[in-house]
Amino acid sequence: MPTAMLQRSGSSLSRRPSGPSSPMHRPQSLSRGAHHSQHYRALDRVESESVPESADAAFKEFAKDDVFCKFLADNFDVTKFVSDALHSGSVASCSEKLDDGIRLMDRQLRNEVYLRHDELLHLLTSLKDTENSVSFMKNGAHNLLACIQRIRSEIAEPYQDIKTKTRQLSALHSTMELLRFVIKALRQMKRLKEVMGSDSTRPDLAKAAQLYSEVETLRKEGDLSGIDVIDAEIPWLTEAGNKVKSEAMKVLENGMEALNQAEVGSALQVYYNMGELRSTVETMVNKYKNQATKCISIALDMKAISASAGGSLGPGGVQRSGTPHIGGSSKARESLWQRMGPCMDQLHSIVVAVWHLQRVLSKKRDPISHAGFLEEVIQVGDQLLTERVWEGLVKTFTSQMRSSFTASSFIKETFVSGFPKLLSMITNLLERLSRDTDVKGILPAIKEQDREQLLAALEPFQTAYLTQCLNRLSDLVNGMFPFGIRGSIPSQDQVSRFVSRIQEEVEAVKLDERLNLLVLREVGKVLQLLSEKFEYQIATGPESRQVLGPATPVQTKNFSVCLQLQEVYSRINSMLSSMPQSAADVLSPSLGAINGVASDSITPLFKVMVERLEQIILQIHDQNFGSDSADTGIDDRSSKYMEELQITVSHYRAEFLSKLLPSNAVSATPLKGDSLCAYLTRKIASRVLVFYVRHAALVRPLSESGKLRMARDMAELELAIGQNLFPVEQLGAPYRALRAFRPLIFLDTAQLGSSPLLRELPPSVVLHHLYSRGPAELESPLKSKRLTPVQYSWWLDEQTEEQIWKEIKTTLDEYASKVKARGDKEFSPVYPLMLKLGATLVKTES
Repeated sequence: MPTAMLQRSGSSLSRRPSGPSSPMHRPQSLSRGAHHSQHYRALDRVESESVPESADAAFKEFAKDDVFCKFLADNFDVTKFVSDALHSGSVASCSEKLDDGIRLMDRQLRNEVYLRHDELLHLLTSLKDTENSVSFMKNGAHNLLACIQRIRSEIAEPYQDIKTKTRQLSALHSTMELLRFVIKALRQMKRLKEVMGSDSTRPDLAKAAQLYSEVETLRKEGDLSGIDVIDAEIPWLTEAGNKVKSEAMKVLENGMEALNQAEVGSALQVYYNMGELRSTVETMVNKYKNQATKCISIALDMKAISASAGGSLGPGGVQRSGTPHIGGSSKARESLWQRMGPCMDQLHSIVVAVWHLQRVLSKKRDPISHAGFLEEVIQVGDQLLTERVWEGLVKTFTSQMRSSFTASSFIKETFVSGFPKLLSMITNLLERLSRDTDVKGILPAIKEQDREQLLAALEPFQTAYLTQCLNRLSDLVNGMFPFGIRGSIPSQDQVSRFVSRIQEEVEAVKLDERLNLLVLREVGKVLQLLSEKFEYQIATGPESRQVLGPATPVQTKNFSVCLQLQEVYSRINSMLSSMPQSAADVLSPSLGAINGVASDSITPLFKVMVERLEQIILQIHDQNFGSDSADTGIDDRSSKYMEELQITVSHYRAEFLSKLLPSNAVSATPLKGDSLCAYLTRKIASRVLVFYVRHAALVRPLSESGKLRMARDMAELELAIGQNLFPVEQLGAPYRALRAFRPLIFLDTAQLGSSPLLRELPPSVVLHHLYSRGPAELESPLKSKRLTPVQYSWWLDEQTEEQIWKEIKTTLDEYASKVKARGDKEFSPVYPLMLKLGATLVKTES
């Protein structure tokens, strides 16, 4: 037999009685249920008992035996066992061995039955009790089932009755609800008919709309379709609804056209009552967007433009390039501009109408629910009505303009050449929209960024216009300077035409500040080109800087360059005087370049003039102003150096300045309006006066007769400068210094400290003059530094008054040291005066 079977048998055979806890010792008064549970607990205890020694001995014997041990293995195979027995050749002995094992097992089973006889009897009794309990429960279940069936038969009839009556009640309720909806709908339709009245009277649209909406709501909520009395009224109801909508649309369109808030508000109330406010507004906005698109397309329709020009179009109408046939260009161009005007007006009307609609929506509220109409139409995050229409308008306009720029050479040429006019139309449209929709408390139709969006659509035409403007002006400049020819100066007429052309270009765009600045930028580029062309013509070299002889041809050429550039500079500046400061800022670098080239053409000559006059003035140090001879005081002639200066200045005037300055001699104007030549001449005159006073103060010694001679020289200098260079009265501080220095030299040293003349002179001039009144051992910085007058003058040009005073103070300290070293107790009267004046004048000057 299989190993598993032997194990189970052995397990059951190895149980032994449980002793006093056995069910045999329990009271017999327990119920059937108790007997039943005791039966299972006894089985559990039997299963859990240990195997008796006889059972253990049997198993040990089986395990030791070579044949029986195989039956204990988990993988016991009957077939293999029989096969092995057959092959061993001792089948009879094996069979006998098995019989012995069977007999052994039988003995063991009998032994187990005997040992557990009482327990087995008890188990049989428990099984009988269990069968009795099951039989009792089965009878109870049959009784319960019969009771349930009886109850079901008793309540089935009332349930069906209740179910039927409930269905009847529901049907009755539905009928009453339907009847209520029908009655209410008929009542509202009756009121609607009363409101609609006859065909000759205009109904109260808002009230009619309210009643129509209520009837439609009742039809939908009550599902009144299929009711004859309602279906019979549907055609009239539909007609009434259409009539209300039609009349409301007429009122709305009239109100939009006339910008009448009352009419627009009443029409919107009608559509609100009908529940169609949002859809109606959407329809109106889309309508206006389509009108804007159509308006722009019609204005730029080349076929219609060519047809209106009266030309014979032929089979193709317009040429492939978008250009009208020969002979029709001027009429077509006029037709295009005529179309653009009404187009701008219509666009204005469209945007203002939508803005008016949005304005009324923002103000209007339902009188019953107080709901704002604008909140009903526009949800959070949606665009405003004006924004949607403007966005569509700009998109269409941009697309049409770019398409026309690339596809139609005629429109491109017309709009490029007449771009100021086109821009003026757009600008006027934007200004009208801003002005007409500027209402306090209401958002305007367009914002600043909206303006830029529409103007950006003109960018291709604007770029082409600016390019043409630059090319036109550049061609004029290049025409004034033949290619490859150096030394050719444009004529006065050519320069005048060039400037006039610039003024025409600026005049054409003066009404638009933005375009004006863009054109001025192009003008600035042309002026830069002009300055480069003229700079290339400037002659250099020694011949251009000679001042001893008459003006050379090279100098005359440079004079022409300067004068013509000055004319350009002057006329452009005059034009800018009537423009905003921003215009001057745009052209400032270019005008600076023009002025710079003009200055480069003559500045080297003026520099040499100044250097020559300074050399002549430096001869004052070679004169003897310290002699007290009688001849010096009687001689009315000026010094030789002054005579030479007068001759030189007269020569400059005759040979150079007369060719550069206006013919009315040196009539002065304010410096801001001075020409470059007048400005440089004024600088020469100022420099000569300052230079002369500086070196006249350095003259040492200076006698009384020398003072008279120097005063006479100063008078001659003033006359020469005033007659040949610049009116000395308009030179300011240099002239006042000259006029103050002349009487200053005649004052006593004691009077000099309190003289008002000191306010008109630089402190260094006064202090240098006081050296001439002091002893020889009081050396000036000129002598102490061992410098020549030229070198010392250069040093003075680079120093401030405070720095000059420090050097003078050093010489005063050296003088004081010398006096103290000699043992003297008194200083020259000049010494304390110089200390006092130096500290005071320099402090006042700073």
